[in-house]
Amino acid sequence: SSLVSQADCYVSLWLPTAMCEKCRTKTVRNSNNPVWNETFYFRIQSQVKNVLELTVYDEDFATPDDHLLCALFDTAKLPIERTVLLYFKPSPKAKEELEVEFKLEAASGPHEAIATNGVLVCRELCCLEVEVAEKKQQKSNKELSFTVKGSFEGTQDMMLGPDGVVSPSGPTKFHYIKYSQPTLDVMLPKKRRYHPVYTGSPVVMLNSLPMGRTTTVAEELCFSSSFLHKSNCSCHQDLDMRFGFDLCSEEMVFLGKRKRYVASALKNVFHLQQDLQDHEVPIVAIITTGGGLKSMTGLYGSLMGLKKLNLLDCITYISGLSGTTWTMANLYRDAYWSQKDLDSHIGEAQKQATKCKMGCFSMDRMKYYNKQLCQRKEEGYRTSFIDLWGLMIEYLLNDGKDSRKLSDQQEALCDGQNPLPIYVSVSVRDNYSTNDFKEWVEFTPYEVGLLKYGAFVRTENFGSEFFMGRLLKKLPESRICYLQGMWSSIFSVNLLQIWGLSHSSEDFWKRWTQDRIEEVDEDPVLPTRPHELRTRMYTPPGPLSSALRGALTDRFSVAQHYNFLKGYQLHSNYLENEHFCRWKDTVLDSRPNQLMGNPDHLGMIDAGFFINTSSAPLLRPQRKVDVIIYLSYTTGSHTSVLDKAYKYYSEQKIPFPKISLTDEDRKNLKECYLFQDSDLPGCPIVIFLPLVNDTFREYKAPGVKRCCSEMEGGQLDLTSRFSPYRMFSVRYTDENYHRLLKLSEYHI
Repeated sequence: SSLVSQADCYVSLWLPTAMCEKCRTKTVRNSNNPVWNETFYFRIQSQVKNVLELTVYDEDFATPDDHLLCALFDTAKLPIERTVLLYFKPSPKAKEELEVEFKLEAASGPHEAIATNGVLVCRELCCLEVEVAEKKQQKSNKELSFTVKGSFEGTQDMMLGPDGVVSPSGPTKFHYIKYSQPTLDVMLPKKRRYHPVYTGSPVVMLNSLPMGRTTTVAEELCFSSSFLHKSNCSCHQDLDMRFGFDLCSEEMVFLGKRKRYVASALKNVFHLQQDLQDHEVPIVAIITTGGGLKSMTGLYGSLMGLKKLNLLDCITYISGLSGTTWTMANLYRDAYWSQKDLDSHIGEAQKQATKCKMGCFSMDRMKYYNKQLCQRKEEGYRTSFIDLWGLMIEYLLNDGKDSRKLSDQQEALCDGQNPLPIYVSVSVRDNYSTNDFKEWVEFTPYEVGLLKYGAFVRTENFGSEFFMGRLLKKLPESRICYLQGMWSSIFSVNLLQIWGLSHSSEDFWKRWTQDRIEEVDEDPVLPTRPHELRTRMYTPPGPLSSALRGALTDRFSVAQHYNFLKGYQLHSNYLENEHFCRWKDTVLDSRPNQLMGNPDHLGMIDAGFFINTSSAPLLRPQRKVDVIIYLSYTTGSHTSVLDKAYKYYSEQKIPFPKISLTDEDRKNLKECYLFQDSDLPGCPIVIFLPLVNDTFREYKAPGVKRCCSEMEGGQLDLTSRFSPYRMFSVRYTDENYHRLLKLSEYHI
């Protein structure tokens, strides 16, 4: 209350898993002891994590309402068929408290058909078809507006024309969760001007409509509206996306074929007398770090070294991020690249790396960019500066338009003839730093998926619009240059990221950028179970904190793609799921309403903004990787990236060997280190190959010393501010390119 008057309080109730809209009580005016005595009903799905947010506000007319209290309550705590009275306090010492009475009852009617993988829940979906029939010819266009809140479509308009045409022709469809208390709002055409300005707005409770029958609801002199209500059960077979943590069937088939190449290569390399059995064939994977043109060139050299040692056929996976994705995307144009000499590919890459890049900004090129971005927008994509960057990368790496798509690379895997490429990105959220919120996303020629949720879509469907696992609007597959713009974006940086480059921690800013959430003592009348969330009190940031938080976390540009998780809800036991816990590393993981707020678009950035490594997808236990060849091309500290990776995987309890390096090693890195932990089940052997210029100064090949005239060829400046190989270099001389290529080959 203020000095002038007492508080004008009301309570807001939000349970998004049961109802798409917030409910609220009436406002009790001028009272410091308000009593509302109002009852609200929610139909909840017990297999979903239902967290009710109870917020008390002091209503203001001139300024935003004052936030007094917000309690986050897990309804799984409630006993069935018993009334429970609970008290919520903003803090243990506070005098104010909110009294709420709960009663949980079994719902009547048939059980809801759901599909779940233990983390996500796909609920029963309904489809409403709306059709308008014109009964009387119009003198002018009349617009009707239909809204189903919480549906995939939201609001859709229909136009009645003077020539008797209804636009769009055919029924208008809405898709929504069956048991979310859906309503249809119909906004009818306004009356004539001399008529009192009144717009009829019928509201239809959709669950009251008979299923499978056409019903006329809104009928006027000029038109009638009819509705057909249909239900779709949810099962794994009904979904247009893969719902699980296993590898997809195409990858399993590939692995069977690839083993033949790996077994044969290992037999030849190690001069084995007998063929290897399937269970004896190790899975060897290459992981890389980013580093722009330096990492692109370095990966070419590393692969050339493996090829010359006949080891390339021993590799099952290659994963990349940032600049190494440029190498991978170019190589996989050729369906049999690893079975051939790499000289032609390397020669083409050298041509692109050494050419003048000023044509990137020519007038003709600008017109091309504009045309391509307009076409992409017409196809249904939300465009951003990252798409423009992708088109610029297309120019930097090619002579003309690159029409290839990621799914085209399936041809290079059809016989197991090449390693399986995996491209890595991270999904981020607005108003959160990358350390506070990031979710690993993997891209293969077969599918794209979020590791934490076990949700994957076909690669050709990535970017299309999904709702509750159904493909509702197909968009053309993106050209690979747009994905390269996302995988290697230098424009997704924020101020916190810049701060982190010059300081070892972001902790100084945590007080400004993190939400304040405190757990409270549980009511002893409620039993506790492992999967329940503790009751917590949430305090929103003030105006100054919100403004500073926005300034610190705002990114210049982020790639935007339609969220294929839209509509999904979290399973009641999701926090106990081993697959989810493996990648549970964000500040929203214990706030299901915010975690599954299901924004329309996923924001994706270069994984290098978190940890500059492409290792995460290869540490999925389903891939059973035995040996990792870690190729580090970073322009910063090689050991820092490796230490961050080890620290992260240790915190996530993901098997990864301890990094044991002496102080001398850290000051003067050698070309190769081996890390292993035989006592840790499932832990891969890591062969660490940092791109450093050590013995290469004196040796042009292992064991072959340079003569005096060859010493200059071993002089490479990889680390100084004036190095030709610094992060933002986009053009090399032929000599610089050749030296870097030979150095990375020498390391192998």
